[in-house]
Amino acid sequence: MSQPRISVLMPVRNEERYLEQALDSLFRQTLSDWELVAVDDGSTDATPAILAQAARGDERVKVVRLQGDGLVPALNAGLEACRAPLLARMDGDDICHPRRFERQAAYLELHHGVGLVASNFRHFPRPTLQRGMIGYEKWQNSLSDHALICRDLFVESPFVHPSVMTRREVVEEVGGYRDAGWAEDYDLWLRMAAAGVRFGRLPETLFFWRDHPERETRTSGAYAAEAMRRCKLHHLRRGFLQGVTEVVMAGAGREARAWQRLLAAEGVKVCHWLDVDPRKIGRILHGAPVSHSMDADVAGRKMVVAIGVRDGREEFRKTAQMRRWREGIDYTCVA
Repeated sequence: MSQPRISVLMPVRNEERYLEQALDSLFRQTLSDWELVAVDDGSTDATPAILAQAARGDERVKVVRLQGDGLVPALNAGLEACRAPLLARMDGDDICHPRRFERQAAYLELHHGVGLVASNFRHFPRPTLQRGMIGYEKWQNSLSDHALICRDLFVESPFVHPSVMTRREVVEEVGGYRDAGWAEDYDLWLRMAAAGVRFGRLPETLFFWRDHPERETRTSGAYAAEAMRRCKLHHLRRGFLQGVTEVVMAGAGREARAWQRLLAAEGVKVCHWLDVDPRKIGRILHGAPVSHSMDADVAGRKMVVAIGVRDGREEFRKTAQMRRWREGIDYTCVA
């Protein structure tokens, strides 16, 4: 069998409710030169039967079976079985636009320096979506190029994992997927960025991300807020905060205080707080003064911006521009 153009890596476990719709969206792709590596991780429902039927009907479908080893082992087992130079992720409960593979593959083949390309996405079904998820969709889709993606890399995960297409060698070169106690996809993006991988995003909505109570991002502790903070700090200590023992914290709310506790456990002290709330300015918080962002003397100190409200983060960026603080050099946003 000749090497396909794209390998589709799809780990599944008990996805009988949505799997046929996900598979149908693959079979409707305008680019047909792909293989599907479906990793069934110990399903106990009709998932194995659905995959077996798909494999009988289409020789592009390959099924790998595990015994409930977990998401990361399933991803790595699937990665090992993939043969194509381009790797597209997919989950068993989502839907691809028919032109997704065509457009993403064309982008990577035109832009040789880019290692990963995403696209705009849309949550569904819409009636049950909470405001936070709609905000996340809007924010992520606004990260339209490599510079914007890297600017907000430590704010939240900038990609929906099953929406991306990468060069398989890029994933392999950074060590594949790993289970470190936090989101395996976000950890991968941060390792890619540290290795100098360039990112891209197509402006078209080519992926539809199903929201439901059983989704991994809602049920796994690896995606909890504290786990995501630990992931961010792990990578910041290898880059922006390498060798740093004290920082200035922009923000003095709940998110900033959570970061203060996490940093303190790593031996990093908050030596100054920046805030705009007049009730906090002039106070001492955890042994450090609170000042207005326009008045504080923070020369030579790294700043961590932990402002939980998106509009507040943008206001800080305006202040930073006026004070000639450089993002990624003088400060980085973590919320």
